[in-house]
Amino acid sequence: MTDDIDYDGPLPPYRQVAAVLRARIESGGYPPGQRLPSISQLQQTYGIARVTAVKAVRVLVTEGLAETVPGWGSYAKAPPPS
Repeated sequence: MTDDIDYDGPLPPYRQVAAVLRARIESGGYPPGQRLPSISQLQQTYGIARVTAVKAVRVLVTEGLAETVPGWGSYAKAPPPS
């Protein structure tokens, strides 16, 4: 998956952003404990709304690939064992 978001594609933009971040976490681009881009950085990078960026991070938290610390940001976690 590339970093380009297809706004007319079958996947909603928040799922596409989550897929980009997921791939980086799983490949080691964001090692466990590294801070992920902030919500505002995601907005600027992908041209998405705040709610879309929040939903993308929430997907990763639900999958166990990230954790959010209120007031500090979101951080990568080690991918769960297969």
